[in-house]
Amino acid sequence: MTTPSITAIILSFNEEVHIRRCLERIAPLVARTILVDSFSTDRTVAIARELGAEVHQHAFTNQAAQLQWALDTIPIDSDWIIRVDCDEYLEPALIDEIRTKLPALPADVTALDVKLKVLFKGKFIRWGGYYRTWLTRLWRPDAGRMEQRWMDERLLITRGHAERLTGGDLVDASLKDIGWWTEKHNGYATRQMIDFIAREHGLIGEEAEGELTASAKKRRGLRKLYGGAPLYLRAVLYYLRRYFLLLGFLDGKLGFVWHFLHGFWFFVLMDAKIDEARTWIAANSIEEFPRYLEERYRIAETGIAWRR
Repeated sequence: MTTPSITAIILSFNEEVHIRRCLERIAPLVARTILVDSFSTDRTVAIARELGAEVHQHAFTNQAAQLQWALDTIPIDSDWIIRVDCDEYLEPALIDEIRTKLPALPADVTALDVKLKVLFKGKFIRWGGYYRTWLTRLWRPDAGRMEQRWMDERLLITRGHAERLTGGDLVDASLKDIGWWTEKHNGYATRQMIDFIAREHGLIGEEAEGELTASAKKRRGLRKLYGGAPLYLRAVLYYLRRYFLLLGFLDGKLGFVWHFLHGFWFFVLMDAKIDEARTWIAANSIEEFPRYLEERYRIAETGIAWRR
């Protein structure tokens, strides 16, 4: 049986510390690697080209828009697409499982979920519920499109259904320092705020074309429950549940740093930005919100029709 071909799509911006590891580890699995770069100013593009990646450059708005631009713009004739971030790699066992399973999959299996394993400063974050995260990262090119959200975008399956790969994990292992980590999550909190405000005012709704996988639906349901709780209180309750009820404290010292920053600090920061935005909207108007984003966060284009 012929092994299906796979194209990797990787988004990048100033990832010279990660790009070599990312490309070298995915190379044995894929026939083609596409790097969609947001005009990096370091050696990311040079390293990628040196390793044989096909580089396209496009201005960045958010992850979802960048990925969909790649899917809409770059011709892809492989049997499957895999999405990998620069600071991620596939365990050898997962690569072996993909090679073994793909040729035997029926036509109605159009996407595959992989389990996320986070290494924080080299420490495997096993507890706190985070090692239950499943992500849809492989799909047939004609069977998926990106959900257009500012954060936590998922793949929408337009036909067929997804199955899980359980032989190994997708590893998230950043090599950058804590300053970079907090700066990145500060940006994530801003994107979460934009998405929250837009949905709160009915400016974007659920997308009709395509469905989330079962894993993504479950996670999205929990997020909706969280989103309906009072600001700040929800961050406290989430952290207590994660660190104590789900045994996050068993991850040790580095686990404490991870769970506190990722499971409390980040959510309080997100709520503070939502609170601040709500106050500004009450004094001005939702129609003027793009001006707020441009003046406060230098975000000039959101892709959201703010005027109703």
